[in-house]
Amino acid sequence: MPTIDVLDSHIHHTDVPGSRPGGPAIVLLHGNPSSSHAWRAVTPVLSGAGRVLAPDLIGMGRSGKPDIAYSFADHARYLAAWLDAVGLDRVLLVGHDWGGALAFDWAAQHPDRVVGVAFFETIMRPMSWDELGPGPRSRAETMRSAQGEDLILGTNDFISSAYTGGVRTPLSAAEMAPYLAPYQTRESRRPVLSWARSLPLDDDPADVAERVRGYGKWLAASPEVPKLLLTFEGSPTLLVTPAIAAWCAANVAALDIEHIGPAGHHATEDQPAAIGAAVARWVARVVSRPAV
Repeated sequence: MPTIDVLDSHIHHTDVPGSRPGGPAIVLLHGNPSSSHAWRAVTPVLSGAGRVLAPDLIGMGRSGKPDIAYSFADHARYLAAWLDAVGLDRVLLVGHDWGGALAFDWAAQHPDRVVGVAFFETIMRPMSWDELGPGPRSRAETMRSAQGEDLILGTNDFISSAYTGGVRTPLSAAEMAPYLAPYQTRESRRPVLSWARSLPLDDDPADVAERVRGYGKWLAASPEVPKLLLTFEGSPTLLVTPAIAAWCAANVAALDIEHIGPAGHHATEDQPAAIGAAVARWVARVVSRPAV
């Protein structure tokens, strides 16, 4: 599990050699409040499809925790530097939650290096407060308040709740321990708070809304890049609803959609084998696809 110096800090990642020498690397990007640990049961299913790498985003997991704001732009900057440092020129990106948004953002800025993008439970477009149901709206309002700061920075309850309420089968204390380990102090939880406040609602935060609109234009205008959306059912925590999936079908070029089945937002805990198998099938199609 290598650690690579990146900018003024370091990025930790897993690196599993695959069976396709010279083929594109498969890069798995986690979201909030997660780490590369989220992919532990997906990676073995994907290992036959190619080289698989799963970094911890800056400030998260075992990666460094520099003194930065942990804005979307910060995460994008460190991720881009890591991809350069690892020397990845042909990449298949797989993103969950904010990892999907970062995948889209990087792909939009490096179209010559991206081979395909698979994604699930991620941020597809800016939203309005009115689109949120009562529960999600109340949660978002809390996250942006002083109460939200105390909730996230003061305890690990926000992180724990992701793996009790954001999954169909709550994790045991032992299963949750690797997710909690990186966040043992108030300061170490600042990346989690920043992400929790970053969902663009009515153009706030404006910088994130701008990045999301930017990669939305790329998603609509890149028919040469295959894309895969995985969808789920059976949980009120799901971010990609049928309405959002329909929006994707109408607005994302070269998109395949595969329905997986029951899962919560943190779907790699509920359906890791099915996610890995679906992405592996998609990778096989992508690498055998004639160049456009």
